[in-house]
Amino acid sequence: MVATKTLVENRKARRDYEIIETYEAGISLKGSEVKSARQGKISIKDAYADVRDGELYLVDMHIAPYPQAGRFGHDPERPRKLLLHKYEIKRLIGKVKEKGLTLIPLRVYLKGHLIKVELALVRGKKKYEKRETIKRRIIEKEIARALKYDKK
Repeated sequence: MVATKTLVENRKARRDYEIIETYEAGISLKGSEVKSARQGKISIKDAYADVRDGELYLVDMHIAPYPQAGRFGHDPERPRKLLLHKYEIKRLIGKVKEKGLTLIPLRVYLKGHLIKVELALVRGKKKYEKRETIKRRIIEKEIARALKYDKK
């Protein structure tokens, strides 16, 4: 079992989207990006995966510049190539072309010495669906609390 350490997590994704499937993808980074990412200086709040020339790229992911890199640093907002098997990419391209599906990163983490991205195929939730989810969670907490007190 390889140890994992979460570097950054997209907490709003589970609230705003209905998650259909998740995938683990590698990410192609430059040296200064790796150094900065290991320090946790990443933002995936507005990031999404986009198809370009039959390949997947992570767009709008911000990795802060590494100060010791000087002028040899990286562009913080550049699109970064996602590393998946060809059959996975073809399958995802087909699903993204379906109505209303998007690929977003849920978290970026270290797996051993490699930096990985957990991608999710999602569909956006409507406002009333978000309210229903919150109500359901509150009801489940109340039931669990009631059962806990009944055991005593």
